[in-house]
Amino acid sequence: MRAVTISAHGGVDKLEYRADLPVPEPSSGQVRVRITAAALNRLDVHMLGGLPGASIVAPWILGADATGIIDAAGEEVESPAVGETVVINPGISDGTCAFCLAGEQSLCVRFRLLGEHLPGTLAEYVVVPARNVLAVPDRVPAERAAAYTLATLTAWRMLVTRAKVGPGDEVLIWGIGGGVALAALQIAKHRGARVWVTSGSDEKLERARELGADETLNHGTMQVGKEIRGRTGKRGVSVVIDSVGQATWAESLVALGRGGRLVTCGGTSGPEVVTDVRRLFWNQWTIMGSTMGNDAEFAAVVAEFRAGRLNPVVDSVFELENGKAAFERLVSGEQFGKVVVRI
Repeated sequence: MRAVTISAHGGVDKLEYRADLPVPEPSSGQVRVRITAAALNRLDVHMLGGLPGASIVAPWILGADATGIIDAAGEEVESPAVGETVVINPGISDGTCAFCLAGEQSLCVRFRLLGEHLPGTLAEYVVVPARNVLAVPDRVPAERAAAYTLATLTAWRMLVTRAKVGPGDEVLIWGIGGGVALAALQIAKHRGARVWVTSGSDEKLERARELGADETLNHGTMQVGKEIRGRTGKRGVSVVIDSVGQATWAESLVALGRGGRLVTCGGTSGPEVVTDVRRLFWNQWTIMGSTMGNDAEFAAVVAEFRAGRLNPVVDSVFELENGKAAFERLVSGEQFGKVVVRI
């Protein structure tokens, strides 16, 4: 089996294209997916560099997102059938803990992610529980299907389940151009919200306007919170979507209006943030964390994809043999949309 792997943490020079790995076999309740395309996420860059507490067994296969065709199934698998085209939910739960039984699989006490805790999707085959795949039309380009799941599922839980975004909301999304931010823009617009986006690139901001962003802010040339306060008559926004953490937290709270909701799914700039508790209770803010999504949310986002209401933005496509170039594109920060690897 061919795959993009690492045997040690570091930079892109640690990536290894292999063509000698064994093909995995499904156990009871599992399916094997012959992958046609996979997509990179910031998680893959973190795994390459080394995440605190994360351990790998060399050669470790990276990647979380993918689409492909079911080519084998273990016992007790009734659907999807062999031959169906599917997308993969990369969040693997045990299905038995109290959270799973309550339908909150992403809170599972043994929650794991492909590419981080389990072998990933930058390979010709991957084995996952049957409940972690759902069928999509085979007419959909593989590059789009591969780019969809992780970012959209994450954004859906943040905006729909956690923040309950709807008409009348003003939503600030940091760092437009990344997969979660672009999915959040689409979801917020579909739910009737007015959307503010930031970037350090005027070109990305222009592309965001073409996708429906109402207000654009260059966070490299202005103080985002102060600018939003000025444009809204000091009212601020009702929702902030922040995956950056340390570098944006203070400005996120300046931008957040009374009774506002801040949802975070990451800390790419650093994990430690400072919050003035007096402002927190006086403004009656709600600050929420969010990770991936549950099975019901996975079904919901796949239904949106099948209906053509949500579609990922694909930045570029690379062949599996050129995995290093794909990572270099993502690390550069110049991408607008998802970096996809064709297999």
